[in-house]
Amino acid sequence: MKVEEGYDIETGESPGAGPPLPGERPKSSAVSKVILWLAPLLIAAGAVAFWGIYTRVRDAAEVKVETRELAVPSVSVARPKQSAPQQEIILPGNVQAFIEAPIYARTTGYLKRWYVDIGGRVKKGQLLAEIDTPELDQQLQQARSDLATAKANYELAQTTAARYEFLLKSDSVSKQDVDNVVGDEHAKKAMMDSAADNVKRLEQLQSFEKVYAPFDGVLTARETDIGQLIVANSSASAAKELFRVASIDPLRVYVNVPQVDSPSAVPGVQAYLTMPQYPGKRFPGKIVRNAEAIEQASRTLLTEVEVANPSGEILPGAYAEVHLKLPAATSTVIIPVTSLIFRSEGLRVAVVRQGHAAMLPITLGRDFGTDVEVVAGLDASQAVITNPPDSLVDGEEVRVATPGASQWGEQ
Repeated sequence: MKVEEGYDIETGESPGAGPPLPGERPKSSAVSKVILWLAPLLIAAGAVAFWGIYTRVRDAAEVKVETRELAVPSVSVARPKQSAPQQEIILPGNVQAFIEAPIYARTTGYLKRWYVDIGGRVKKGQLLAEIDTPELDQQLQQARSDLATAKANYELAQTTAARYEFLLKSDSVSKQDVDNVVGDEHAKKAMMDSAADNVKRLEQLQSFEKVYAPFDGVLTARETDIGQLIVANSSASAAKELFRVASIDPLRVYVNVPQVDSPSAVPGVQAYLTMPQYPGKRFPGKIVRNAEAIEQASRTLLTEVEVANPSGEILPGAYAEVHLKLPAATSTVIIPVTSLIFRSEGLRVAVVRQGHAAMLPITLGRDFGTDVEVVAGLDASQAVITNPPDSLVDGEEVRVATPGASQWGEQ
């Protein structure tokens, strides 16, 4: 490039250029000021562009991290509680008298009088009522007269037979005559024995005019009154009971023990009753026997609990709650009901193993409402997920939430 001679590079002026006109600004000064104004704007624009790109890259990285973290479900875990070696189950029970019997009449007549009303305590052999039986009394009197006649006939036949046997020795009578009188003697004896048996039968019927208590107990029903006709029926279904006596010390209480607890419901196991009319009071008892068979309709074992009742506070027919202290047949654990996972392949519980979920099949025992008992498939050392999501699968990575206070101990 050819530079004009005398051109000042620093000032940008030619040698032949004259001084600037009045009011005219030098060109070099205007350019410099424009550059000074544009430089900050360019720097600011570059900074804004850089910040925008940086924040977008940072936000994208954070979204990626959050997405990765959200893909791992956060769960809470709890250690199962070990069940007690002795468990108490509460079952409804039916209180029954140890012995209960309806009292029927064995003879026909009219009730003459009764001596004990309902609620009365009776002893074995105590007189309860008397029945007036005039027809039976007449029959007995006639039977005794028939017996006296038969006895007299027999004595006469016996004397006659003895005489004929004596005469036979001197051939005064024939052997046929002797046989006839001896046979008549035997017939008369049979008639006398029959009359005597009839008298005994009527005397026994007459003894039923008085009704006695068959055992110690309490009179729970009186279905007759003075002057009523009492008819003795051979058929129990057609007979009408006069009284009902119940032995109330001790009492029998029948309970239906679930099949899962049946191995522990054996004679000797301690129990106690609670009743709504006696709040806070316990009546001790124990299992004395069971049916040794599971009822198919309810899958329960009929069990009898014997309870002492010396004061008579417990009434037969009452409802009671039976508390059975059964030894645990197997070691079981208790978990929250929220831990259960219902799947098509069966009931499952999720546990955490090395940061991953493991689905375990379990067998449930008793249901306590908010808690359930697990009898198989789980032990107390497992970390059970208490809030498993519906989409949780076996082997999926999980993140344990921050531990917090819980009735289940360590989380």
